[in-house]
Amino acid sequence: MKKDKPEKTNKVKYEKTRSGQNKLAWLKRDWRLYAMLAVPIIWYILFCYKPMAGLIIAFQKYNIFKGIKGSQFIGLENFKFVFGMRDFGISLRNTLWLNLLDLIFGFPMPIILAILLNEMRMKRVKKVSQTLLYLPHFLSWVIIGGMVLKIFAPTTGAINATLMKWGWIEQNIPFMTDGGWWTFTYVLVGVWQGMGWGTILYLAAITGLDSTLFEAAEIDGANKLQRIWHVTLPGIRSTIVVLLVLNIGRMMSIGFDRPYIIGNTLVKDACDVISTFVYRAGIQNNQFARATAIGLFQSVVGVILITVANAVSRKFDEQSIW
Repeated sequence: MKKDKPEKTNKVKYEKTRSGQNKLAWLKRDWRLYAMLAVPIIWYILFCYKPMAGLIIAFQKYNIFKGIKGSQFIGLENFKFVFGMRDFGISLRNTLWLNLLDLIFGFPMPIILAILLNEMRMKRVKKVSQTLLYLPHFLSWVIIGGMVLKIFAPTTGAINATLMKWGWIEQNIPFMTDGGWWTFTYVLVGVWQGMGWGTILYLAAITGLDSTLFEAAEIDGANKLQRIWHVTLPGIRSTIVVLLVLNIGRMMSIGFDRPYIIGNTLVKDACDVISTFVYRAGIQNNQFARATAIGLFQSVVGVILITVANAVSRKFDEQSIW
């Protein structure tokens, strides 16, 4: 028994030495790849992880002149104050509602478009269609806001003017002045702006499917709809699940540009979301601690949502992000 211990010890040391030599060999062989990887890692450390130290502001009575070290620690007072504000409840409700509508109407559209583009046989028409669908993604929301105003304005907008001229309506449709119609316009414009970009991911996933599966289904007598349902959709299911989980994780976060530019004071109860609330109540009023508290709250809820969505997806579909 005494002789076995040194042998086992030597064996462990040998394996560790061999493992270290392998790592050095890999490092020498692929040092260029590791050097390239260092650039995004350093970027994330400097601009994503280092600023997280500033989250302490959410628990302070922050004074911009005294800085983080000189400001008084007040615990959860900023959170209590923000949660007690009426506008915060309205902005939270609108954020969840608008994101839910975007998820319901905006998430399936790229999938449908990708399938339709994949079924096109005329390459020239397919390329032109792809270009036209991708173009809105690269437009600034300032430009899109101007277009929305020209198209959906209550009196001078193209839609109301045309419908009134044809005699289809007697009164102008309040696209921009009524909360319900504004929500409809917001979702419609968002789907139009984002559906082309999302199509790229699904089209790439469909292109990577084995063509023999489609040929076998066709030989078995499956028509186009049956091939889409039984071959295409199951083939891209993992991509759909991953993107769905990520979208659910973003339910608490919403861009600033879209609701701020399209919105107006007449529909404040419908267009005021967390990002605009932070800008108005936090940054414009120099209440940086309260703005940080809202941002931290969003992040925590977002992590919880994406974790729950991932767990549910893994349980029922066996597809998940991690």
